[in-house]
Amino acid sequence: MKLDVKNTAGKNVGQIDLSDEVFGAEVHEHLLWEVVKWQLAKRRAGTASTKRMGEVRGSSIKPWKQKGTGRARQGSRQAPHWVGGGSVFGPKPRSYAYDLPKKQKKLALRSALSLRAGEQKLIVLDKFDSDGKTKAVASALAALGVAQPSSKVLIVDAKDNTLLARGARNLRASKWLAVDGINVYDILRHETLVLTQAAAKHVEAALGPASPEVE
Repeated sequence: MKLDVKNTAGKNVGQIDLSDEVFGAEVHEHLLWEVVKWQLAKRRAGTASTKRMGEVRGSSIKPWKQKGTGRARQGSRQAPHWVGGGSVFGPKPRSYAYDLPKKQKKLALRSALSLRAGEQKLIVLDKFDSDGKTKAVASALAALGVAQPSSKVLIVDAKDNTLLARGARNLRASKWLAVDGINVYDILRHETLVLTQAAAKHVEAALGPASPEVE
């Protein structure tokens, strides 16, 4: 597929030919959902923790004798039904991460890119130079027709473009991402995807049929 290449002033400066297998593939909605669920599960802290019977304060000695008091039988003040007692099946720190086949991750990323391309919400830039100022990045996005803060934009470029990363850091609705970190969740979370030519070719090489599997 051919896409127009623009500069930061919003003008067309050429065209780029991108692989249909990466940017024009079939969109698998269920697979997008699976990968987003997997990504969010990995991000969960899993730090919830409750105290079990052996961890709460209080004596484990039987409060009173079994019979003859007229009161209900009790075994320990650490039991769950006592105020301050321990829990039985309460949560403990754990990891919510699980494995997902690499082929599914790769196919889902193709689907997300193809979805944005099909919606005409994929913008390719010749390059995205920046002086590190947020105002300059916001002005460039406005020239591209994605004014801030009304539009959510995901900007993807090389990792070494540190000035762009700094300039995009304070944008309320948008985010900068290194090309190696492009992912399904961030693509779907932002309405528009902005790629530089170099980033687009990097993604195409990484997700093409002859490429190694993504992590």
